[in-house]
Amino acid sequence: MQTIKLDKVVAMIPDGASLMIGGFMGVGTPERVIDELVRQGKRGLTVIANDNAIPGVGIGKLVTAGLVRKTIASHIGLNPETQKKMIDGSMQVELVPQGTLIERIRAGGVGLGGILTTTGVGTLVEEGKRKIEVDGAQYLLETPLRADFALVQAFLCDYLGNLTYVLTARNFNPLMAMAARTVIVEAEHVVPVGLIGPDQVLTPAPLVDYLIAHE
Repeated sequence: MQTIKLDKVVAMIPDGASLMIGGFMGVGTPERVIDELVRQGKRGLTVIANDNAIPGVGIGKLVTAGLVRKTIASHIGLNPETQKKMIDGSMQVELVPQGTLIERIRAGGVGLGGILTTTGVGTLVEEGKRKIEVDGAQYLLETPLRADFALVQAFLCDYLGNLTYVLTARNFNPLMAMAARTVIVEAEHVVPVGLIGPDQVLTPAPLVDYLIAHE
């Protein structure tokens, strides 16, 4: 893991990159990274996340700034700007059931070729997807999701890069840290090695590439 300044690490993210962004309606989302993406004007982004938060919060800032080309999410209902852009065609929106979304991310992180789920069978969700029968039941094959970068927000990070999360922030961050080529972490607290107990480490240090320096 390398400790790096915020502006330098965001400069590494090119226009058109795919980003997994942790958080649940803004809780557990790395706000400093979001703000710097907006400041640097990174464009054409594909954002994979649970939701698009709300205008002025988290991913909602990227949407408002017109930086998102496509979002893959389970929920956009509280962001009217995403809805408007989806309807006028200026932003692609792929809606994925929440359980399916996180399982596709997990599959990407652990090297699976996909997952089988009954969610969506017999609905619009199954359009264009392969159906597989197992023991007489129909399943949809959902392909894994991976990204160029995972933008992760942790509660604690030690000097090696081991991470732990608190409450709702744990929902998506740990699995996203497994499913991206480069993992960038914004941590609330950086602590000495050993302060995070082994059984409290939710993202082990080898997965973390960059920790944003506190300034």
